[in-house]
Amino acid sequence: MSATGDEISTRQDAVEKLLLQAEIADFLYREADLLDERRYSEWLGLLTEDYEYSVPLRTNVAYDDLAQLEQTQQGSDICWFDEGKETVALRVEQLMTGLHWAEEPVSRVSHLVTNVRIEAVEDAEVEVSCRFLVYRNRVTDETDFLVGRRRDRLRRSVAGDWQLCRRRLLLDQAVLLAKNLSIIL
Repeated sequence: MSATGDEISTRQDAVEKLLLQAEIADFLYREADLLDERRYSEWLGLLTEDYEYSVPLRTNVAYDDLAQLEQTQQGSDICWFDEGKETVALRVEQLMTGLHWAEEPVSRVSHLVTNVRIEAVEDAEVEVSCRFLVYRNRVTDETDFLVGRRRDRLRRSVAGDWQLCRRRLLLDQAVLLAKNLSIIL
C-alpha cells in the first residue's frame, strides 16, 4: 500500500518541523555555552541590533489576579531588567574589564535549557518557549539557582544564521534569593 500525496506532505511538514526544532534547540544550547565560557563578544554577535531583554518582577497574588498582576509589565513597571542591546553590551563590557566588584572573584556559571518548543513561525522569525536553570557558584560556598521560563524570538539573518531579537525571562521566585544579578541570565 502506498502513501497518498496528503500523507507524504504531512510527513514532510513533520520532518521540516523537527529539523527546525533541532536547529533552534542547538542555537540555544550553543548560546548557553558561550555564556558559561565567558565568550561574551561572541555572544553579543548573536543579538540583533533591535534586541529587547526583559526580566519582570513576580508577585504573590490571589488566583483570580494571576493573569494580570503576577508579573510586572515591560515598559511601564519596574523590572529586574528592561533593556536593549546597547545596555546589555555595556554590562558585558563591564564584566570583561575584570573590575566588576560583584564578580570578583568571577562566578562559575552553568546555563541549562530544556523543554524547547516552537510556538509560532512568521516569515524569518520564530517564537520559542523554554525552561531554564542557571546555576552560579561564587567563592567557596555561595550558590544560587535561578529557575524559570523563557520566551525568545529568533530571527534568521540574511546570511542564514539565527539571531536573538527578544528575550523575556520569568523567574520562578517572587523574592530574589541571590545576592545580585550580575551574570547574564
